[in-house]
Amino acid sequence: MWSTLALAGPAVAACPPLLQQQLPRLQDEKLVDLCQFAGKVLLVVNTASQCGYTPQYKGLEALQRRYGADRLVVLGFPSNDFGGQEPGANRQVAEFCENQFDVRFPMFAKSVVKAGPQRNPLYRQLAERSGQLPGWNFHKYLVARDGQQVLSFASAVDPQDPALLRAIDRLLAAK
Repeated sequence: MWSTLALAGPAVAACPPLLQQQLPRLQDEKLVDLCQFAGKVLLVVNTASQCGYTPQYKGLEALQRRYGADRLVVLGFPSNDFGGQEPGANRQVAEFCENQFDVRFPMFAKSVVKAGPQRNPLYRQLAERSGQLPGWNFHKYLVARDGQQVLSFASAVDPQDPALLRAIDRLLAAK
């Protein structure tokens, strides 16, 4: 399901190791090369359709629109890890996100985000870099442009929370 990229030459320097992988897209499970997001600040969020935090989709989409995909990219990763709150198939989740919240930011296939052998490899690296595993749905990882710095924000932190917005602005201002 996951694919690690074997890059050579200048592409390796441009794409941080954190992003040197391909993950399946939610809508059709076609692999997406995460290197296309290199040089951008990323907000990586594990999502669920039947969670008390599900309305955060609206705030996440607002962030994506506010900052623009050329500067900040929100990446959504549906997961059924917490409370069984994402029971549907990928296509059902995609339809829910589009129809209920007009989600336009990139969404990836359902995956395991907490510890274990089936864990999404991006989430394994995010947890290692930040020192924190997601504790529930809508945990947020904010990733610097170079892919080195990873900040962790708990599920209860709203996408419009001033502390999160300050952290985004700080990472966007860094070169």
